[in-house]
Order: sequence, then C-alpha cells, then structure tokens
Amino acid sequence: MRVLLTSAGLETEEIKEYFVKMTGKNMADIKALFIPTAAIDAEAIEVLPKCMNDLLKCGIPNKNIRVFDLHAGMEPAELQKYDVVYLCGGNTAYLLERINATGFNVTLMEYIRANGMVIGVSAGSILFCNNLADNLGLLNTKLDVHCPDGETRGKVEYPIKDNVRLTNTCALVIREFPDGLEIIGE
Repeated sequence: MRVLLTSAGLETEEIKEYFVKMTGKNMADIKALFIPTAAIDAEAIEVLPKCMNDLLKCGIPNKNIRVFDLHAGMEPAELQKYDVVYLCGGNTAYLLERINATGFNVTLMEYIRANGMVIGVSAGSILFCNNLADNLGLLNTKLDVHCPDGETRGKVEYPIKDNVRLTNTCALVIREFPDGLEIIGE
C-alpha cells in the first residue's frame, strides 16, 4: 500500500522527494494515470496545469501520462499497467459519484491493495475518508484539507483520531496498517 494524501499535491520539495522515493522506480519509466474528474468549476480547472506539472517536474515524461476522466470504468488488469494514479482536486462529491458509478472504486481499491501508488490532491484525498457517505473507506476518519494548522509531523497513532487536518505543505502517507501511517511536511 502506497498512498499519499495531500491538500495541494507535490507542493514542497520534501513531498516531491518522498513521492519519488515511494515509487521505487526511475521517473523516466513511470507510467501515470492522471484523473482530473473532480475539476468541474473554474477555480479547480485553473489548478489542473499545476497538478500535471507535479508529475512532469518529477521527471515523468508527458508521453507516459494518460488523462482519464472517469466517463467509463477500467478493468483491474488495465489499471495495474500504471505505476501511479494521480487524483486531482475539485468537487469531492462529483468525483466520488463518478468513481462509484463506473465501478472504478473496486478497481482502485484492488490496485491499492496490490501495492499500487496513489496521490490524492484535496478532493482526491478526501474520497478515501469518512467525509461523505459511500466513500472508498481506506481510513476511518474525517479528512480536512487546506487547513492553516495541520497535524504534527511524525507517526500517526492507530486507531486514527476522528479528524485529520492537512495544511497545503504536508501529506498523510499510508504504507500499511497500522504502523505505516505518517505525516510528512509542515
């Protein structure tokens, strides 16, 4: 399990370096699935180039990034071809509705359990937590993003408290339960 939940993506050098290390591969060889589905309003759409740049600035070639907008599902074998899934921010309810309606929820959770790498940004992070009904159920907590004050850096105790808060410069890292939960950044 390799999941990086963030408010603002690879916003800092520390988060970017942690992502690169977590992939365990040469960045030029990484194949990424970029999901912009949550970006349904002007403000979220405006941030999409920054999100794409997160992957490019790590050294992932543009030709290795597939944009997938969740208008259809994806078979587990197809998703396993990708080294990382990047879930952009925007409208969490819409993103979760599309993931569930297309069956991508089952495929994505199977991918995660098979050690697939996922980066969530804002709405792309929240859908894994208890903020909304029918969430993906990865963490039994509520997740707040874009907070002025967030969690303290270090290991996260399990069971997780009822509400985890992330600033734009920190991330919740999920490697394995219960010992692989950690806050990086500030």
